[in-house]
Amino acid sequence: MPRYIAFLRGVSPLNAKMPEVKQSFEKMGFTNVVTVLSSGNVVFDAKKTSQKVLEKQIEEGLKKYSKRSFPTIVRAQDDLRDWLDSDPFRAEKLDAKAKRVVTFLKDSPTVKPNLPIKKDGAVILKVEDSMVCSAYLPHPKGPAFMVLLEKTFGKSITTRTLDTLKKVAQK
Repeated sequence: MPRYIAFLRGVSPLNAKMPEVKQSFEKMGFTNVVTVLSSGNVVFDAKKTSQKVLEKQIEEGLKKYSKRSFPTIVRAQDDLRDWLDSDPFRAEKLDAKAKRVVTFLKDSPTVKPNLPIKKDGAVILKVEDSMVCSAYLPHPKGPAFMVLLEKTFGKSITTRTLDTLKKVAQK
């Protein structure tokens, strides 16, 4: 059975408890469910189907079983592992202290932006299908990278650090 990863947008320990999220996934019929960290990362097994079908099923199931709504983006675990193994930041010349982040888009952009885009220590480096590679250095203005990402791609996105993705891909 294929293994998938659901990235839930807007999850924090204040608005969702991971044991409750896990139970909701199990009630939806998914198996071998594991949550990773408290930021809305769920790894699970499901019958082979499209990511869009799973996204809709999860969004509706979370409303039903946990009474909470979280936009969801799903990726096949094997695809994410292969992408991470390609070392997507390898060619980028980044400060050693720069935080590498990956943003998942609900859909591939119809128009690709003129990259790189830089602002306040943040840079959008590249778009690959429906994933965006970015980096940022902490800045006094706060999370400028999120403002930059939402301005460029809208709010149907969710972002994870590269380190978090590596953890999730191994579950």
